[in-house]
Amino acid sequence: MPYRPKGLDNGLTDYGDRDFARYLRRSFAKSMGYAEKSLDKPIVGICYTESGFNNCHRHFPEMLEAVKRGITAEGALPVPFPVISLGEVFLSPTSLVYRNLMAMTVEEMIRAQPMDSVVLMGGCDKTVPALLMGAASAGKPAALVVAGPMMTGRHRGERLGACTDCRRFWADFRAGKVDGTEIAQVEGRLAVTAGTCAVMGTASTMALIAEALGMMLPGTAAIPAVHADRLRAAEETGETAARMAISGGPTPDSLITPESVENALRVLQAVSGSTNAVIHLAAIAGRMGIEIDPEHFNRLSDETPVLVDLKPVGAGYMEDFHAAGGLEGVLRGLKDRLQLGCGDVAGQTLGARLDKPLQDPIDTRVIRTVGDAISKNGGLIALHGSLAPQGAVLKRAAATPELLEHEGRAVVFSSLEDLSERIDDPDLDVAADDILVLQNAGPRSPSGMPEAGYLPIPRKLAQNGVKDMVRISDARMSGTAFGTIVLHVTPEADLGGPLALVRNGDRIRLSAAQKTVDLLVEPDELERRRAERTERPAPAERGYAKLYRDSVLPAYAGCDFDFLKG
Repeated sequence: MPYRPKGLDNGLTDYGDRDFARYLRRSFAKSMGYAEKSLDKPIVGICYTESGFNNCHRHFPEMLEAVKRGITAEGALPVPFPVISLGEVFLSPTSLVYRNLMAMTVEEMIRAQPMDSVVLMGGCDKTVPALLMGAASAGKPAALVVAGPMMTGRHRGERLGACTDCRRFWADFRAGKVDGTEIAQVEGRLAVTAGTCAVMGTASTMALIAEALGMMLPGTAAIPAVHADRLRAAEETGETAARMAISGGPTPDSLITPESVENALRVLQAVSGSTNAVIHLAAIAGRMGIEIDPEHFNRLSDETPVLVDLKPVGAGYMEDFHAAGGLEGVLRGLKDRLQLGCGDVAGQTLGARLDKPLQDPIDTRVIRTVGDAISKNGGLIALHGSLAPQGAVLKRAAATPELLEHEGRAVVFSSLEDLSERIDDPDLDVAADDILVLQNAGPRSPSGMPEAGYLPIPRKLAQNGVKDMVRISDARMSGTAFGTIVLHVTPEADLGGPLALVRNGDRIRLSAAQKTVDLLVEPDELERRRAERTERPAPAERGYAKLYRDSVLPAYAGCDFDFLKG
């Protein structure tokens, strides 16, 4: 039997009488002004994430109209519906805490409401993984369209882009090199248009990963938010989703496969993307029962060159990347390393996509060839060792090369509050070759794994010209940040991992070459410290905070909830 869309008859409300349920639903739909003919069409839901607390999505009303145009043109009925929106800098304690809540609402609303397919509209860091996680679990045909990156601003003759440049100027402000007047000027010039961060941060990394997974139309991940092509991409995504509603596919489980996840990991390495993407991709893949093996991750890193020269580790911005060829340029550079049989929402294989002639040449100043790669190795590696028995992550492309092989004395901060109180104390016992350690900032901590892994350089060292130090924590780091920073240490301190046992003066050794991070303390001493360790803070007592703390998985499993994995 050929597939037939159900439209408004999808998931009829259960009154014990299906004909009555259909009659009542159509009656209420007509109260919204729909004509009889419209109610007989396939339905494309539009999962809509505009919010007054999400600056990245402020152009979504215009994009929504474009999506609706595309759906209507292909003979389906567009029906927008709102879900939680996660504005990265407007959430406390951190947006990661609410990613799973958003994913749950996405899944349940796709499943519960009558639609044959769905367009996912997102962009800001955690909205894209939440949309993909929810849609993967819901199982209906889905296509993603993203906000796109913002354009750069200008300040005293140089380009500025959120948020790598914000960190650079803030570091200079802390060091006394920039005064209050200038930092106030920079504040108004960092983010000057709608869209996500202008660099290869988490939002743009996740957009590229989504396209590599096949969940977005080819060539649409990097279009700037204010570009007319962004609206055309939204309209075309609507058209695609309408065709998916009529045909019944492809569904996410046919696109998010071990092979497409490998492709996404290669893209992550080649663009030297955000460390956050490791968590999010693990969560998305986990919904399909796919696990990311750290050894496989490292093998991909060692054989995948960095091809993209963008901030935070290079020179360019996302608008340059789009003009240079976007993801297409990266995929063509990696073609002999990719799984070419993977499909996409447009109904083609990756091999068929890359066999088509290029419309424009790739700008190799921004997207390098393999023979002229920025680095022969990928941007990220997984670490193991006595400090991180279950793993950690290092963005080696963002690190100071001299610090990638380093042994130093630990300077320990027991919490974010302790860090805030003591980091700029002139009496802090710290030297440039020490290792800063932050504890109790993991997924189960009260802070909810914030982007605090980018510990500030102590003021007295910053004022003396120190720009980087080895920093270690169970926290995350913004995709726009840089430095020699070990993140996602597991088991986290809150669970009593070795990180919780580190004390001031302990020696720690980092080796990127060996992919290890070790606490150089005798096992007997660690056991003695473990026995002296005080109880963790009482767990949350109610609501979503309790659900989160009781159910969240470690970083290597994507920080998803244990009951939501595939």
